[in-house]
Amino acid sequence: MQLNRTCCCLDRGFDESDTCYGVNWEHRTGSCNDTILLKGLKISLLKLNFDRSRLPLNLWRGYWRIAQPITLRFDFLRDWFLVHFIPRILNFSSDLISAKPIEIMVEDHDKVDKAVLDFRSTEEWLSYTKDLVPVALEKARKVNGFPGRWKMIISKLEQIPTRLSDLSSHPCFLKNTLCKEQLQSVSKTLNESIKMAEKCSKEKHEGKLQMQSDLDALSGKIDLNLRDCGLLIKTGVLSEVALSSCTLSAPEGTSHGSYSVTELLARLQIGHLEAKHKALDSLVDVMKEDEKTVLPFLGRSSISALVQLLTATSPRIRETTVTLICTLTESGICDDLLVSEGVLPPLIRLLESGSSVGREKSAIALRRLSVSPEIGRAIAGHGGVQPLTEVCSSSDSVSRSSATCTLKNLSVIPDLRQTLAEEGIVTIMIGLLDSGVLSVSEYAAKCLQNLTSSNEDLKRAVITEGGVRSLLAYIDSGLPQEAAIGAIRNLVGSVSAETLISLGLLPRLVHVLDSSSTGAQKAAVGTLIRVSHSPEVKKVVGESGCIPLLIKLLEAKPNEVREVAAQAIATLMTVPRNVREVKRDPRSVPGLVQLLDPSPQNTAKKYAVCCLGVLSTSKKCRRLMISYGAIGYLKKLTEMDIIGSKMLLGRLQRRKFGNFFGKD
Repeated sequence: MQLNRTCCCLDRGFDESDTCYGVNWEHRTGSCNDTILLKGLKISLLKLNFDRSRLPLNLWRGYWRIAQPITLRFDFLRDWFLVHFIPRILNFSSDLISAKPIEIMVEDHDKVDKAVLDFRSTEEWLSYTKDLVPVALEKARKVNGFPGRWKMIISKLEQIPTRLSDLSSHPCFLKNTLCKEQLQSVSKTLNESIKMAEKCSKEKHEGKLQMQSDLDALSGKIDLNLRDCGLLIKTGVLSEVALSSCTLSAPEGTSHGSYSVTELLARLQIGHLEAKHKALDSLVDVMKEDEKTVLPFLGRSSISALVQLLTATSPRIRETTVTLICTLTESGICDDLLVSEGVLPPLIRLLESGSSVGREKSAIALRRLSVSPEIGRAIAGHGGVQPLTEVCSSSDSVSRSSATCTLKNLSVIPDLRQTLAEEGIVTIMIGLLDSGVLSVSEYAAKCLQNLTSSNEDLKRAVITEGGVRSLLAYIDSGLPQEAAIGAIRNLVGSVSAETLISLGLLPRLVHVLDSSSTGAQKAAVGTLIRVSHSPEVKKVVGESGCIPLLIKLLEAKPNEVREVAAQAIATLMTVPRNVREVKRDPRSVPGLVQLLDPSPQNTAKKYAVCCLGVLSTSKKCRRLMISYGAIGYLKKLTEMDIIGSKMLLGRLQRRKFGNFFGKD
């Protein structure tokens, strides 16, 4: 007969909502000679009316005084034990408890009472674990079936005492909760080994394949325990007795007062998933406050643990992990380490099939990693192009922006452009030009600029898909215009100048020259130079009103802008009408003379010499050149063998001496 519940009455009362836990025990009844095995006691106190915080400590420790197996052979002795011995162990004071009955719950001894286990000290767990090792080895050696697998398990079990000795010999062994948690894990594995050995020793057991699978799983758990014990020593966590300056409050719901950053990083590598998740949450909070607190402690083992957590079964852990990795990529310090530890494949998988948070954070991480050409090639090599193009069509603006930027970064790499084209990137980017999202449209324009920089097939693809009209419409939208103008500049030659002019290119370029950023102005001037390939087109360009704006750009601060402006003016001045317009502008000669500066930083001097050479046919212009010091500049340029400088210098000097003697 199995006894499941035994009640006894005491002159004390307890509240039903409170339970005081002792230990489990197993009670089997039978004849007078039957054995009653008291494996332990679990006591549920009903009607308990007292302050739990005032409960005597010896109540909770009562288990350790009676936990040894006790054999009783008489029913009356059993009853005496239940009615008299248990109340004496509890030893409640009369001011805490009122007179009500208690109920003793009798449970199966195989069920572990977590409340009791929490009160075991680290030393007690060490002793308990060490005692389990010889039992597990003895049981394993008696098994006859599956000799190969059990031989491997035995060899691993024999390593446990050494690892426990190394762990316990550390001076900080008793001061770190990680040690206690590790001992709990090892003892659990040893108990599983004992049960598995008993199961294999039976004549009849589960199917052979199932047993082989269970033994392989057991072997893997032992491997993990051995590895974790080694990591506790290698990470240096046990050496941190006092909290360092880099400590943080533990997350709500934990029993730990504080964790050091090093310990949090160690918890990413050992323990169960929930503990790892709490460590991840804490690390994310620290990184938000000050990432410099964590970055110095990151090593290959920590990065490897983070990458492995990207494939965890829990979606919440994957989301938290990718959030932390996203923050790490922003720093740019760990990029190579992350890639070497295999972060790209799981990031791409999250981009394909992760949650909305997972897709967003993985897209951001890939965007930052793809800045490096080597990592960009690796992203494409791992099949990341197709998921990125799919995200570009999503409604999530953050993910779409990050994916578009990543593709833009990949388009910078010449050998990846054909791969991108095969995934339909041209059509996608043209469609994104009018997406209405500033960053997405700008990245799309930059991507098209990169794609059309050299590949003739891609240029034709952009033209065929209506990219020219879309780019011109983008210029009118008021968004940053430099990339779109650069893409049109790349298409000049593949599209005739007459076609571009008929589509309204020139008014748009004039508008950019008048009011846009220096980068857009430089791109617009470059486009004018490429378009102006014939006298007819040059005349039309001059009539568009761009010459005064080009002369104004001769005074721009960036040297590159001054250079292209001087080049454009020199190109247009091959047409007489444009020369007359340059002469009429009072800023032209002073601006061009300033560009005769012989310093190496000035790259516009050869174009300035060309323009001034054309203007030197005018007496008024020659006088202005001389008055602004052109002769001094030209003497130095002549020594530098700048083309046209010697001829222009001679012309100005002749006119100067002629004026001195009264000649024109």
